[in-house]
Amino acid sequence: MLLSIIIPAYNEGKTIHLILDRIKSAKLPQEINREIIIVNDCSKDNTEEAVLHYKSQNPTMSIEYIKHEKNQGKGAALHSGIRAAVGDYIIIQDADLEYNPDEYASLFEPILLAKADVVFGSRFIGGKPHRILFFWHSIGNKFLTALSNMFTNLNLTDMETCYKLFDAKLIKNVQLNEKRFGFEPEVTAKISRIPNIRIYEVGISYYGRTYEEGKKIGWKDGFRAIYCILKYGLFKAN
Repeated sequence: MLLSIIIPAYNEGKTIHLILDRIKSAKLPQEINREIIIVNDCSKDNTEEAVLHYKSQNPTMSIEYIKHEKNQGKGAALHSGIRAAVGDYIIIQDADLEYNPDEYASLFEPILLAKADVVFGSRFIGGKPHRILFFWHSIGNKFLTALSNMFTNLNLTDMETCYKLFDAKLIKNVQLNEKRFGFEPEVTAKISRIPNIRIYEVGISYYGRTYEEGKKIGWKDGFRAIYCILKYGLFKAN
């Protein structure tokens, strides 16, 4: 079994080697191998140099590098990564240090038990560490999740989570349109409509960043998420 790890990267030159080190050392069940697909969304810093240097220093790691010549957004980077992936399963990994690859094994548990097709890693359940940061961000996340649940009839606790583990055959057959942070509500709405889909949640840790440390999502993205929830959830747009 092969896991494709898709990393959308924009101006992450200072830290991307750290997340790659963590992915390299993360323990997976013995029957699972990994490939890493890094999609550089036209970064303005040294992200490309950092990735290519890391790749040259780690020739035994399966790393594919894709570069967008124009900045298109996180969703567009994920579209490119999903198309390029050859694994049996696909997981999304942000290039920052907010999510811990050591938790891949926990996310895989429902898959290996043949119980799940999609697994969400929730920051709001379980007893793992969570950095205390922004009150209004947490309220916004819970509001967006609740609004999404109203139209998908799911009982997720963290629709906006980065960690989403998909059966590759399933996600490759979903038409995805949102090029920026609307990816999360769109993909959640569309997978919820797949007949007999089995979706699980697993509690994960979360080491959030401040804006000074490089956090990029803002209030405008929240309004876009509401629009996408209504578009793909309420109105069931393709």
